[in-house]
Amino acid sequence: MSASAPSLPIPSAQPKRTSLPFRRTAVYGGLVIASLMFLIPVYIVLITSFKTNLEVANTTMWEAPSSWTLDGYTTAFERLSRNFANSLLLVIPATFLSAVFGSLNGYVLAKWRFPGANIIFPLMLFGMFIPYQAILIPLVSFLNPMVTFINGLSLPGGLVALILVHVIYGLPITTLIFRNYYTEVPDEMLEAGSIDGAGFWGLYWYIVLPISLPGFVVVIIWQFTQIWNEFLFGVTLSNPQTQPITVALQNLAGSQIADYNVQMAGAIIAALPTLLVYIFLGRYFIRGLLAGSVKG
Repeated sequence: MSASAPSLPIPSAQPKRTSLPFRRTAVYGGLVIASLMFLIPVYIVLITSFKTNLEVANTTMWEAPSSWTLDGYTTAFERLSRNFANSLLLVIPATFLSAVFGSLNGYVLAKWRFPGANIIFPLMLFGMFIPYQAILIPLVSFLNPMVTFINGLSLPGGLVALILVHVIYGLPITTLIFRNYYTEVPDEMLEAGSIDGAGFWGLYWYIVLPISLPGFVVVIIWQFTQIWNEFLFGVTLSNPQTQPITVALQNLAGSQIADYNVQMAGAIIAALPTLLVYIFLGRYFIRGLLAGSVKG
């Protein structure tokens, strides 16, 4: 008798991936719903800003204006123009200084080994977790003599104090971003520069700084947004002549009658600078944020 051939298992048919289109539809549907939930308040703010105060009182918030008007924007800009300029005078130097100092700190902590570096860096990061409210009273007590001295020199003491505070409070996050970015720079590049005679500043200026654009973009977007939208330091450390736009926007609410069209127009005016920064630099933000996050 001939031996019967062994029976081979019949491969089972692979299940069709019929659920993939459903999952994709569910994901996109969820994203659309989330986007609508986020955009509904924006829509209400936008259409309210183009209404008259009388129309705001006599119509629902969902209705589009019957006659579009810029009166709210005109009034809001008249009330906020000086504070808008104050915020620009605050955010530009504070962002620039915190980015430069953060870059230098990250360069030192990433590429220069010195005793105590492993202690200094965690202590700097600890500043990120200290709430503003915890140090507000001692901070004001410390800055009052300096502000009084600066005011005696006919300088905007409130803005100088705000710039100093935002630079110091921005150093932990800017240092962290730049340190993580500079750890990816090969040590061989710095060693080659040292052989050519470059010192501390030469290595930074000719090697490290030219390749730091992604890190600077991330820091500029982050710091610009944080400083522009900050309210607590602005309302505490500034005077009526140097108040930033966030404080003035809160003052638009008034005490008896609220001009909602003016408030909404003011909110849009206050949001425009950060919106423009994200429009022009947003595509570089994630790219720079992830730089230095993966080894190899």
